[in-house]
Amino acid sequence: MATFRARDRSSAVLRSPRGEVWAALTDPDLIAKITPYVTSITADGDRWVWRMGTIPVLGISVAPTFTEVMELHPEERIVFSHDPARKDEMTAVEGTYVLADHAGGGTDVSIDLEIACSLPLPGLARPAVERVMAGVVKHMGSVFSRNLLKHLGEA
Repeated sequence: MATFRARDRSSAVLRSPRGEVWAALTDPDLIAKITPYVTSITADGDRWVWRMGTIPVLGISVAPTFTEVMELHPEERIVFSHDPARKDEMTAVEGTYVLADHAGGGTDVSIDLEIACSLPLPGLARPAVERVMAGVVKHMGSVFSRNLLKHLGEA
C-alpha cells in the first residue's frame, strides 16, 4: 500500500454575485450533480460523505468514499479537511475555496485542493499513478467549472 497525491489550484472570475456562487458551492446535491465521477454527497451537519464512481488507475479500479469536515465562512471561504475519525477511508481531500468581490463586478473564486489516495500499488508506481490522478483531477475540474457556469447562467 502506498499513498499517492494530486493537487489542483485554480481561479476564475465569475459574473455572478458572490451569494449565488456561495449557494451553489454549499449545495451538496448540486455539487454531486455537476461534478464528474461523484455519484452522491450526503451532508450530516459539517460532515459531507462523498461517494464516487469507479475510476481506473493502472489496472485496478477504485470507487472512493471519503468524509470531509466542512468549515463554512459564509460567502468568504470554505475549508474542507478529511474527517480524522475516518481512519478506515483510503481517500482524503484537503482544501479551500475562497470567494471575493471582483473589482469589475462579479466574484473572484479560487480553489486549492489536494487529494491523497492509498492504493494497493508499490511506491515505485508513484510517477505513473500520480500522472493518472492529475489527469482525472484536471478533467473533473474542467467539467465542474463548465457545469457550474451553466448552473449560474453564465454559459
